[in-house]
Formats: sequence, structure tokens, C-alpha cells
Amino acid sequence: MRSDLISYAHKAMYPRRTSLWGISGLLVQFLCTRPPIGPREYAMSSVPFRRRRRLRRGGEVTPSADWADLPIDALLSVFHKLEPIELMVGSAGRVCRSWRRVVRDEPELWRHIDMRVKKDHRHPIDEGMAKEAVRRGSGRCEAFWGEDATDHFLVFLAEHAPTLKSLRLISSNHISNEGLMVAINKFPMLEELELSLCKNVFGKVYEVIGKACPRLRSFRLSYPCFYSIEYAEYNKNEEAMGIAAMSALCSLHLFGSELTNKGLTAILDNCTHLEHLDIRHCFNIYMDTALRAKCSRIKTMKLPHDSTKDYEFQIGHPIRTLSRKTRRDCAFYGSILQIFG
Repeated sequence: MRSDLISYAHKAMYPRRTSLWGISGLLVQFLCTRPPIGPREYAMSSVPFRRRRRLRRGGEVTPSADWADLPIDALLSVFHKLEPIELMVGSAGRVCRSWRRVVRDEPELWRHIDMRVKKDHRHPIDEGMAKEAVRRGSGRCEAFWGEDATDHFLVFLAEHAPTLKSLRLISSNHISNEGLMVAINKFPMLEELELSLCKNVFGKVYEVIGKACPRLRSFRLSYPCFYSIEYAEYNKNEEAMGIAAMSALCSLHLFGSELTNKGLTAILDNCTHLEHLDIRHCFNIYMDTALRAKCSRIKTMKLPHDSTKDYEFQIGHPIRTLSRKTRRDCAFYGSILQIFG
């Protein structure tokens, strides 16, 4: 019965997600339509005494839709199809005590937590909800993806998810350099990091990340648009020199960065394992002969003027300015919204 339930649920839900009510209906349908297996005594013994049904004349047992008796691995297989927000505020935990216990107390469900805002979300996601999801992981959380994170939450995450391997932070303008540097030193096993549209993270913090996370293999840094300050004294490669300290990188995605050929050369020289490079909208990069030769070992590469059709954020118009205002001083961060399907 267990394998049938798993395959039945998987077939019904793949490739698109099913709502909690849909999954509840799926389980009810399965339990109420599947005939009992094995001898009559086995079928009877699998149903609690107070819920047993009378035998039909032909000796067949009418199966009971006893959701509480479902094996935990079958429940986990179904619940893994749901997002954390659906598990927390949906109806899965209201079906019965055993389901509620699994949703609340089974760390396996909370190893990968995606709290990003999606178009079809009907429930707001706040920091309290994100903290509760991390708590339910009981120290086993390996991936956290979210928006609007704060310094306080990062410290909390570092304390409750010491084995974190993937951290993706989007539109988190309340994260500062100081807060990130405190937290990042507590993630020595981190392999993937994304900092997209986080306007208060900049400069030398990337060098700190490189030293604190020696296993970091994938790094993504996205800006709302290309923004380049054109006066001579301004250092356009500060972040690039910091990224060059991430020597284990295999994949690097820089969108809208103001780095120049000098900065990219430093990255290529120090990140010798780099195989995937995306530098779209990095319009200070000019692919001359020397730079193309250095990039010849890169397996997949997207250049500054390549298509952005697969890019999931809205993109602002490129800006070149003689003003000393940094991109952090501009208002466009507040108007750039994430687009999820």
C-alpha cells in the first residue's frame, strides 16, 4: 500500500504543484477506493477497533479512510511536494493529530526552506514564519531561500542551521555588511550563496565571504540595473577583488556589476575551478583578445549583451553618471520587483 500511495500521489501532482485541499482529496480518494490487501484478518487488524466496519456478505472489508494510520514515509513523500508556507498555514496540519505531528516535528520536511514570495501565494510571509520554519528543522536545515531578511534573522539562522549549504537572499535591504559578516562566519559548510537586490551589501564584504566559506562553489550577485560611476578616482573593481577570494567557485553570476576587465581578470586568475560564468549587463567588460583567451576554459558563458529572457527580475535601464552618488543612494531598488512564475 505504501509504494502504491507514493506513486499514485506523485503521478497526480507531477509536474505541477497541487494545493493542500487537492492533496487531502487525493489521499481520501486513494484510501476509500483501494481494496484491502492480504487476508481478511490482516485487513481487519489494520483498522482500529472503534472504526471497524462490518463485513459484507461476500467477506469483503470496507476500507476506512483512517488518515492517521498512513506510514510516515508516504506522508513525507506527499508533503515534500508542498512549499513550507503551505505546510505552515495550510490545512495539512489540521487533518488529524498524526499529520500535525509530522508537519510540526519532522525535521526532514524542513531541510530545504523556500520562503520566497510567489505570485500565487495567498498568505503573507514574515520573519516570524521564517524563524518557525528554521526551528522545525532542528538544526538540520541545509538550504534557506527568502526575501526581506534582516541582520537579526541572519544571526538566528546561523545559530539554528549550522550545517547550512545553500543561502539565497533576495530584496533584503535590511541586511547590512556588518550583519552579514557576523553571520557568514558561522556557515563554514556553505556551498551556494545568492545576494540579489540587497542594496546595503557591498565592498569588502565579499572578501570576508570568500575566507569564511572555503567550500563556496556558486555565487550570485544581481543588481536592479547596470550603474557605473565615471569619475576617475572611483574604484569599480572593489567587489571583483573580493569575489576573487572565493577560490573554490565553479559558478559565478554577476548581473549589472560595474566591474571592468581588470576585475574579471583577477577573478579568472584566482578562481581556477570556474566553469560557468554569467556577466550579463556588466557593460564595463570589453571582450578583447586577451580576455577571450582567459575565458576559453569556461564551459558556459553569458556575455554582457546576451539575451535576458530567462532572467527572473525586472531590469532597469543602464546608467552611467558623473555623480558621486552610489547605486545604494538611488531610489530604483524600491521599484524593482521579483517575477516568479
